[in-house]
This record gives sequence, structure tokens and C-alpha cells, in this order.
Amino acid sequence: MKHLLPLFFLTALFLFPVKSHAQADTTIIELADSIREKEHSPTKATIMSACLPGLGQLYNRKYWKIPVVYAGLGIMTYFIIFNATEYLNFKCAYIESVGGSINGNYAYLTSKYTKDELLSAREYYQRNLEISCLITAVWYALQILDATVDAHLSTFNISDRLAVKLGPSFQSFGYNNQTSAGIKLSLNF
Repeated sequence: MKHLLPLFFLTALFLFPVKSHAQADTTIIELADSIREKEHSPTKATIMSACLPGLGQLYNRKYWKIPVVYAGLGIMTYFIIFNATEYLNFKCAYIESVGGSINGNYAYLTSKYTKDELLSAREYYQRNLEISCLITAVWYALQILDATVDAHLSTFNISDRLAVKLGPSFQSFGYNNQTSAGIKLSLNF
């Protein structure tokens, strides 16, 4: 029994580890206001850009990107409205032509096109409407992604020594040292 007591204590020591409570380091070094960097949050830029397009770019201080974001959204809104209007016009004209109405609201279309042409045009504008909505959603997601990546790279330090040089290159190959011309890309960092 005496030999089992130390074994029992060793087993208890490994199964139930004792937590040691050390005093935390309470030394706080205060930096001058001019040295502190303002915290730039990628999460905040993402949320702002998701709530209102261009707001994340404003938060990142990339003011030139805001007109690009709104130009893309404006162009896509134009295509959505145009395709939706034409889709509805050809849809209603097709319904009128199938119903046999000659003097309906869409007589200007039913007099020009056959039933098959009206149906084909309706499907064409429906497809364009769906594609326009999809591209608008992708554009919206890209501006959110741009704000997020730009916020992550806001503290990225670019050295003055970083350089890319593009120039001509002449190299000799083969047994008879034939020279060939090419382009050389040099990256210095």
C-alpha cells in the first residue's frame, strides 16, 4: 500500500494539473499622440461598404474610387431599367397578339412583329435583364471586396527601394553563339 501512494499522487498530478497564478505585467508604455497610428479596421470598411456603396472607399480615403463605383452601378441600373421595360413591352404585346387584340396598347409592336418574333424578343430581353442583375450583384460585391482589401493594405509599407525595370535583353545560345533579342524584367527590392 505504501508503494501505491506515490503512484497515486503522480497520477493525480497529471490528471488534475494545478494552475499557477502569476502576477500580470502591469507596465504600460504610453506613446505620444504623434507616434500612434490610427487603427484602421477592415471589418468597419466592409460593413460601411456593404451598407452604402462607396462608403468603405471613403473610410479608406480612396476618394477617386467613389465615382468609379457609382458609375458602374449607374450603368448597370440603366441596363436593368431598359431591359425590364423592353421585356414588359414584348411580353404584353405577345399576350395581346395571342389574345387576338388588334387595337390594344401594344399595337405598334403587334403590327410589326409576328407572334414568334414577339416571343423571341421577350426571351431575349428577359435573358439580358437577368444578366444585368447578375453583373450588378457582382459589381456590388467587388466594391465591398475592394474596400476590405484596401483597408487590410492601409498599413502596408512600400519601400523606396522597390523598383520594376523593363528593358531590352540580348543573349547568346547554342554552339555558334547565336544572339537573340528579348525583353528583360528586373525586380529590385
